[in-house]
Amino acid sequence: MVAQHPRTGPGMITTLPFADAEGPLRHVFLRDFVLLASVGIYPHEHVNPQRVRINVCLAVEDETARAGHTVGPDELPRVVDYEKLANKVREVVTTGHTKLLETLAERIAAVSLSDRRVRLAQVRVEKLDLFSDIQSLGVEIERRQAGRGTQ
Repeated sequence: MVAQHPRTGPGMITTLPFADAEGPLRHVFLRDFVLLASVGIYPHEHVNPQRVRINVCLAVEDETARAGHTVGPDELPRVVDYEKLANKVREVVTTGHTKLLETLAERIAAVSLSDRRVRLAQVRVEKLDLFSDIQSLGVEIERRQAGRGTQ
């Protein structure tokens, strides 16, 4: 089931597979992660890194709920480690040059889906500071774990 996100605005993805009582999912996100990236097709973009804003939203299997428990053990291994996720995204964004924002978003989705508990990844990548009259421009993609649905 896709629910409307209660907040909208810059950096917000508006349709998300929210965790709900219907399925054992947890909603994990990185919001408004701003990094310098070497991205673009123009020659000056190859030599001048530019600010990009990254938003990652993950639908993650909640094995505790699947097992019928209300609260699971208070231990890091049972959840997606936010720091590791942020570091993976940082590495993708800051390593080498990428011509297309679409490719950058696909790479971020791929590293997000490397954890088999992640069933769905939504990734938004925005270039900032390009035009004085446009706050940001970019792309948003959604990728699913191979052979699996969201619920």
